[in-house]
Amino acid sequence: MAYDQSHRYSNLKLDEAQLIAGGNHVLCAYRLHPKPGHGFLATAAHVAAESSTGTNVEVGTTDDFTRGVDALVYSIDEKAFGEDGGLIKLAFPLELFDRNITDGRMMLSQFTSLIIGNNQGMADFTSLRLLDVYLPPKALLLFDGPALNISHLWRVLGRSPVDGGFVVGTIIKPKLGLRPKPFADAAYDFWLGGDFIKNDEPQGNQPFCPMREVVPLLADSMRRAQDKTGEAKLFSFNITADDPREIIARGEYILQAFGNDANHVAFLVDGFVAGPAGVATVRRHFPNVFLHYHRAGHGAITSGVNPRGYTTFVHIKLSRLLGASGIHVGTMSYGKMEGGKDDRAIAYMIERDSAQGPYYHQEWHGMRAMTPIISGGMNAVRTPGFFDNLGHGNLIMTAGGGCYGHVDGPAAGARSLRQAYECWKAKADPVAWAKSHREFARAFESFPNDADELYPNWRKELKLA
Repeated sequence: MAYDQSHRYSNLKLDEAQLIAGGNHVLCAYRLHPKPGHGFLATAAHVAAESSTGTNVEVGTTDDFTRGVDALVYSIDEKAFGEDGGLIKLAFPLELFDRNITDGRMMLSQFTSLIIGNNQGMADFTSLRLLDVYLPPKALLLFDGPALNISHLWRVLGRSPVDGGFVVGTIIKPKLGLRPKPFADAAYDFWLGGDFIKNDEPQGNQPFCPMREVVPLLADSMRRAQDKTGEAKLFSFNITADDPREIIARGEYILQAFGNDANHVAFLVDGFVAGPAGVATVRRHFPNVFLHYHRAGHGAITSGVNPRGYTTFVHIKLSRLLGASGIHVGTMSYGKMEGGKDDRAIAYMIERDSAQGPYYHQEWHGMRAMTPIISGGMNAVRTPGFFDNLGHGNLIMTAGGGCYGHVDGPAAGARSLRQAYECWKAKADPVAWAKSHREFARAFESFPNDADELYPNWRKELKLA
């Protein structure tokens, strides 16, 4: 039996509304499942101790001030999840969280090391999963937040900075294996119909496609596509690296190579594998560039099958604090990625100033919004339903196969996505819409399995039976 610290690290008389009104605590909700023989409250208190000032024994160096910055369990519900455990809520005093010596601001690295740190490795439970987190205004004020969001991209595209609509994007396919010229040619072909291209997360500076060769070719492809279409184009470059100096070197080289079109560039960082330091490096060194947060690897922790770790909702919420301009939010069950329709709450949390989470309502107090980025098995046939579920189209969608798998090529694939968006805005029946929109109709032929599932009569209606 572990040492019971519930006398010190719990206070079930604390009122959540008063804690929020006081504005001096970060609040966290966890799912907890103790191992047999371990009491629920005692285990919860051990989590609070390990997450703040305590250890697994009484120590003689503790003084009254130290006790004043203890994390406290303030609410428990042992049966909240049935056989999967109960709910605990912890209050963390703001004094626990590290401040930069350079500018006095908070950092996400140490913040997460407390709320999702050593407590994950404790031996007295089988499950501890962070479900939601609340930050008071005092804490929000100390994080960078986004410098730019989709409004910047809309302006580059010549649209209104308010409600500028759907940004049609893709990922070059195949994601690896193309040499510089074929890669740049594939980008040009898409840009004849679409807006935005992103590097896939494994792409960077491979020996068969060196950055110093492919970047100038991409800049030329962009210029030619813009001249051909009369429309601005965008590219998001992966500049993820272990060393901040390498991140900066890649970014500066790309901006220099694009010259007058440098504001058409976004920088992609794999924020999960590179960590907060990688994202913060880009946020602070390139504040005038759209910061595209990719989540490669996050599913190892955030997948719903994991008993420990934290949720996708938490991960994405923290990315707004860190300062990402946009982040991948999944496909909400409409693509190939894990998730459900109610994942739209994830998008709402990063794009609104006031939003409801699973356990806490968050007011962002004017922190700039982020941009939802949708990818993973999307195509024009799936898209109207996606927009109907989310309720708006002010986002970026990067459909790789959905564009390069279109029978008439990537430009037609891009146009089919745009036509799908227009179909949703018009509240039209998709099959009826397809009869007068060729690229959208050809998407039904390009992705027949999806069309069969969603619109069983499409072949007869489009006279393809």
